[in-house]
Amino acid sequence: MTSPEPAVATLVSSDAVDKLTALAVISRAVGSPVEGAGTTAARVPLSEGVWVEIDIPKFGEPPPLALDVHAVGGVEIARNHALQLMEVLQNATAWTVVTDFDR
Repeated sequence: MTSPEPAVATLVSSDAVDKLTALAVISRAVGSPVEGAGTTAARVPLSEGVWVEIDIPKFGEPPPLALDVHAVGGVEIARNHALQLMEVLQNATAWTVVTDFDR
């Protein structure tokens, strides 16, 4: 039996930041190390069963930068952690971050 796919809540930043820098900034802001650094599956854990991954625009596309918060516990947990991450990033960076979901 396979486990269900984690729920995802996306935050969007229109700031031009590359993936490595974005992961490092998030890592410092939340006090959690980057897992899988240097791989396509790099992510920053936010809590048990919750992590954030970065989806960057393809070559030649303008921002936004998508911050995908994944949670194995369901969409409400993903959204709650996304909102907490948004607040942390707004306080710790000059990024403009908004939700890509209804609150």
